[in-house]
Parts: sequence; C-alpha cells; structure tokens
Amino acid sequence: MKYCWTTLTVKNMDESLKFYQEVIDLPLLKRYPAGPNTEIAFLGNGETQIELICHNNQAETAFGSDISLGFDVESLDTMLEYVREKGIPIHSGPFQPNPNIQFFFIQDPNGLKIQFVQNLMV
Repeated sequence: MKYCWTTLTVKNMDESLKFYQEVIDLPLLKRYPAGPNTEIAFLGNGETQIELICHNNQAETAFGSDISLGFDVESLDTMLEYVREKGIPIHSGPFQPNPNIQFFFIQDPNGLKIQFVQNLMV
C-alpha cells in the first residue's frame, strides 16, 4: 500500500493555494471544478501531495488541535525569518526536544498547524 495524499477542506481556494505554493513551496499539479460550488486542487513535490477542496457554500472548516503537517527545512533560522517577513505569526516554538531536531509551528489560512522541522544530525 502507498500513501496518496492528505485532503484539506479549505475556506478560500486562492488564499490556500497562495500559502501552500509560496510558503510551503509546493507546486500546483492540477486545479479543476468538481461539481456545483466545489473546486479541487492538487499540490505536490515528489511523494508529498496535498488535495485542497473548497465548497463555495461552506464558510468554516474544522481541524483537530492535535493534527499538523510537517515539512523538512534545511535551516530553521532561515524559515523563521521567512515566515516573519511574510507576516505569518509563529504559533509555537521553536522547540529542540533533543540535540538532533528542532522545529516550530505556524498555521495555514484555515487554522491547520504547519510544522517546520530541521534535522540536526550530521
């Protein structure tokens, strides 16, 4: 069995696409209408794929507070500086629970926690 993608229901497709393309650096693979008042977009890079679904008549989305999407970065300091320049508030962190890893969290436009992780093992 192979993992396919993570599906996120979003409030605003354009705002969410901008976030995942600019901040997470995932390219848009396809975007299409999926029936009345519904649009789907896939973004991805290698095996990491995210499916965004927007129902134009749905004003709110809900994510569990214990769910996050994690992305590996080369430099946590560089990513911290980048999100601050973009005006994105830090949700929590940075944390370094052991000498091998450090990370922090932000939130996407829908309130989903996004974790940026730097592995420090050389």
